[in-house]
Amino acid sequence: MQYRTDLALESLNTAQVSAGITQHKRGKYFQITEINIEDDESGKPLNKGKGRYITLEGESLSRFSDDYEAMAEELAEELRQLLPEEGCILVAGLGNAEITPDALGVKTASKVLATRHLQKELEKEDEEFLKSLRSVAVISGGVLGQTGMESAELLSAIVEKIKPSAVIAVDALACSSLERLGTTIQISDTGISPGSGVNNHRKALNADLMGIPVIAVGVPTVIGMRTIAEDLTGENDFPEISDMMVTPQDVDRLIEQSAHLLACGINLALHPQMNYADVALL
Repeated sequence: MQYRTDLALESLNTAQVSAGITQHKRGKYFQITEINIEDDESGKPLNKGKGRYITLEGESLSRFSDDYEAMAEELAEELRQLLPEEGCILVAGLGNAEITPDALGVKTASKVLATRHLQKELEKEDEEFLKSLRSVAVISGGVLGQTGMESAELLSAIVEKIKPSAVIAVDALACSSLERLGTTIQISDTGISPGSGVNNHRKALNADLMGIPVIAVGVPTVIGMRTIAEDLTGENDFPEISDMMVTPQDVDRLIEQSAHLLACGINLALHPQMNYADVALL
């Protein structure tokens, strides 16, 4: 049975694994699974391209955990290994802020510390902490129906102008397992195809288009209603609900809490000299 999902881990669970795919598990506060796909051919059974896919699984992200600070730091460590050590980073919040399950990227971007416009002033500071802040630019461009422009077109123009060393693209995802709905974070170095999980394919944001690494970060906030029906009944004849998506009842809290956690992780990854207490106030 082929379900809609943006998660490489779920695709791996249902596909025949080829020799070009490896898995590594680790993590303390998250259960972390890293899937490495050696080439595009090996990734075809998963409908995924060559690259690294890191899945962080935990409890519901809509609740504030006692390990929240440690989770943010563990997320930052996973992100940091995919980022270039130097250069400006462009953080892009994808999605539609007017639709709650799709607002994750926009909400996250609003909490990321932008410093690119301050670089000349910061260089004059005597305080080493301020001088060492990395150059970061942040954009939330809306969706095609709001702007008339593909996210890929907008970001390509910005990349051409400010020449960052990498892009971090944050977006809401779709999953095929209720256990991973609102409990999972996926990071990959392969870029992202906005809307692919809900069958609304937009132009892909990746290194081929941008000319620089594109790191995708997301949390599954929706699941196909057909997926749930098939899992519960064992049948697969539900064409009338094939285009319906389901989101958690507490999706408002899920988006707010997930965005805060992702932003903390991103800020800590970009500015290692900062601690959780610093970034939690942003």
